[in-house]
Amino acid sequence: METLTEEQRRAVPGEPEQAPVAARGRSPGLALLVAMRPPEWIKNVLVFAGLLFSQKLNEGPQFVDALITFVAFCAISSAGYLANDLRDAPLDRRHSEKRRRPIASRELSEPLAGVAAIVLAVIAIGISFAWVSASVAGLVGLYGVTTIAYSLILKRLVIIDVMTIASLFIIRVVAGAVAVEAHASEWLLLCTAMLALFLGFTKRRQEAMQEMEAVPVATSASTPGSAITRPVLEHYSLPFLDQVVAMVTAGAIISYAIYAVNSPLIGSKMLATGPSVLYGIFRYLYLIYDRKDTRSTATILTEDPGMVFAGVSWIGVALVMLYVVD
Repeated sequence: METLTEEQRRAVPGEPEQAPVAARGRSPGLALLVAMRPPEWIKNVLVFAGLLFSQKLNEGPQFVDALITFVAFCAISSAGYLANDLRDAPLDRRHSEKRRRPIASRELSEPLAGVAAIVLAVIAIGISFAWVSASVAGLVGLYGVTTIAYSLILKRLVIIDVMTIASLFIIRVVAGAVAVEAHASEWLLLCTAMLALFLGFTKRRQEAMQEMEAVPVATSASTPGSAITRPVLEHYSLPFLDQVVAMVTAGAIISYAIYAVNSPLIGSKMLATGPSVLYGIFRYLYLIYDRKDTRSTATILTEDPGMVFAGVSWIGVALVMLYVVD
């Protein structure tokens, strides 16, 4: 099967596996926290979409349910990151940046990481079942199963890898809506999927560029990061990624515009949030293509001043439209 590349657990012939970087002296607890990737939790704020768009932000019980759902998704996503890093540790040790991850650098022991992943998954499903609903717990569990399937198989299947990531974004939105007994409109789910595909394919382009830049130094045995550390990239070419990015960019803008025109509660007033969305998308493309930004998606969204402005202005305008003007 051409779209499936088996990850090699051993170094490629003729190329010694890179030794892990020296441990930085952090305590096991701190190393575990770093491995859980708290900056990535920003993606879980999507569970608040149902609360925001159903105009229930000022209802205490629903806010608490949404907050518990957010915590559950932070826990289950961190469990997924730990499981993924455990599986990818041999590959990460050949990457110039990923080899610094706590598990790859052996700063965090693999047995401890494995136990922590199981405990986090149990906590995530347990609190959502006990304090929110069985439906939300089921969605949290579905997220965990999908994450494991992604780590084991799906991330090595070209195109399906990014589509799987998009499905995880949709699960977050649906779970947030179910938690507060709100309806997630079809257009909201569609524009969520398109925005997730946009972020996913731009991320693949970043990674493809990094792998290409690493090729010239691949002949140096002393240089880390010379091996392909994400096998699926062998099947992605830059021209193809550029075409797909252009398609999903257009799809994201159009689907959001249609959603904004047909907002279930306030109708076309949501169009006022359009400029923030457009600026955010165009700013992200500028960073990826023109500035060749190689930072993670979460880092760009939370640290780039332009992206922060887009996010804050979108939230502000949405709040005004939903809770003041309406």
